[in-house]
Amino acid sequence: MKMFFVLVPFVVLLSCKQQSKNEKESNKIIQTAASELEPIQIKMDGELPAKESVPILFDEMDYQQATQCYLWAFPLVSFASEMETQEKVFGATSNDLVLYNTYEDKLGILTANATTPYILSFFNLAKTGPMVIEMPPGAIAGGLTDCWQREIIAIGEAGPDKGNGGKFIFYPPGSVADKLPGYFNVTCPTMNIWFGLRALDPDPKKDEALVNAVKLYPYSQRNNSPQTKVISPGGKKYLMAPPQGLEYWKRLYDILQNEPVEERDRLFIAWLDNLGIKIGKPFNPSESQKKILTAAADRGHLMAIANSFKKRFENARHWSDREWDYPMVISDPSQRAQNYDEFFQRTSYFYEAVGYSKAMISKTPNFGQAYLATYADKDGNWLDGAKSYHLRMPANPPAANFWSVTIYDAATRCLIDNPQKNADLSSRKDLLKNNDGSVDLYFGPTAPAGKEKNWVQTIPGKHWFTYVRFYGPTKAYFDKSWKMDDIEEMK
Repeated sequence: MKMFFVLVPFVVLLSCKQQSKNEKESNKIIQTAASELEPIQIKMDGELPAKESVPILFDEMDYQQATQCYLWAFPLVSFASEMETQEKVFGATSNDLVLYNTYEDKLGILTANATTPYILSFFNLAKTGPMVIEMPPGAIAGGLTDCWQREIIAIGEAGPDKGNGGKFIFYPPGSVADKLPGYFNVTCPTMNIWFGLRALDPDPKKDEALVNAVKLYPYSQRNNSPQTKVISPGGKKYLMAPPQGLEYWKRLYDILQNEPVEERDRLFIAWLDNLGIKIGKPFNPSESQKKILTAAADRGHLMAIANSFKKRFENARHWSDREWDYPMVISDPSQRAQNYDEFFQRTSYFYEAVGYSKAMISKTPNFGQAYLATYADKDGNWLDGAKSYHLRMPANPPAANFWSVTIYDAATRCLIDNPQKNADLSSRKDLLKNNDGSVDLYFGPTAPAGKEKNWVQTIPGKHWFTYVRFYGPTKAYFDKSWKMDDIEEMK
C-alpha cells in the first residue's frame, strides 16, 4: 500500500516582519488558524485513495474553494459592512444621508480622503420598492453603485442631468422600468444600492444648502415623502472593514439572501452551498465546516494582503523604476476585461477601498482624479511606523485643482489614528516650500525640527501605506513627464 503526505488545509508558516521597535523580533514566524489542522497521511489503495482518505480529500477541496470564495466575495462583504455601519451604528435609514466631514468622522472608512467630505446613503430595493432621488441644481456630483461596487450611473454634474437637477427613479433588478415622464429611469442590477455624493462649491454654506436639498424616498411615498435627514457620525467609533473569521461568512450569507445570482457567479454559489452557506436556508454550517471556513478566512485575508500590497498585475506601476502602484487596477467599473472578469484586480482594489467610478480612472487631462499608492520604501521594505521617512514632492505637481498625500494604517486600511490627529499633507495646507517649488514631506514618530507643518505622525508597532491623489490630473501625469521619487528611510 502506497502513501504520501498532504496538508489539509495547507499549513504555511508565513514569514513576516513584526511591527516592533525591537529589531531582534523583526522577523517572526506566525501560524494562521489553518495550522490547527495537522498534516495527515493520505493512504492509497493501489492507484486509488483508500476509503478512509476520501473525507480528507473532501476537506481539502472545501478549504481551497473557501479561500477563493473569500477573495471572490470581498467587494460584496465590504459593501455590506459599510451598509451595516450606517444602519446599526448611525441609525441611518434609506431616506437619510450620512455626512463624513471631519478627520474623526472618517476614521473608520477604508482609504478615505482626508480633504473633502463624503455624503453616503444605502437602500434596499427589495424593502423599499422603486426609490426616488431628487437632485438640486448646482455644483454637486454623485453616483450609485450596486452591491458588487459596480457603477450604475453618475448623477449631478457628471450625470444625465448635467448639474441642472432633476428626479431619478431606481427600479429593482428584473423589473421593467415604466419610463415615467419627468424622471431619469434606471433599472438596477442588484437590490442593495450605494449612493454617494459631493458638494463642489467653494463656499461651505452653499455646499451645506445643496446637500440639505437632496431628497431620497420610496416612489410609493411620493405624495407624502418622509424627510431626508443629514446625519453626522457624532464621534461614534466604527470600522467599515469586513469582519474576520466566521462573521465574514455570516455577513456574506445575509446579503446574498435577496440578491439575484448572476451567471458569472453560479460556480461560486455552488461552492458556498457545499460549505453550508445556502441561499434560502438558515446559516447553519456544521462544526467541521465552521473550522474550514474560519481557517479559509484567515488564509484568504493574508492572500488579499499580498494581492493588494504586492501587486503582480501587468503594468501596475506608474513608473517602472519606482514603487508607486495604481491602486485601481480594475480597467472598467463593470469589472470586466476582454475574455475574462477581473477577479484578482477587483479583490486587490476592494481590499483597500470602497467605491469606484469612471471619474476615478479618468484618462482626460484636468478631469476627475488620479491615484498612486505605495506600501514600501525605496528599498522595497514595508513602511514601518517606528521609522522616519522623507518624500520630496517635485515642483509643479500634475494636478489642476490640488494634490494630497494621505497616510493609512496597514491593518485597518483607514486613516492613521495618531495623537497628532492628522493623516494628510496637501497643497491646500500651509506647507513649507523649497526655493525651487518642491515640497519635502516627512513621516515618522517624531517631527524633524522646524518641519512640523510638513509632517504626519506614524505609530511604532504599526505598518502604514499611502495614497497620493491628483485632483484634475494634468497631461504631465499621463505622459509621465513629471516624476516623483520613492519614500526613503531617514537613517
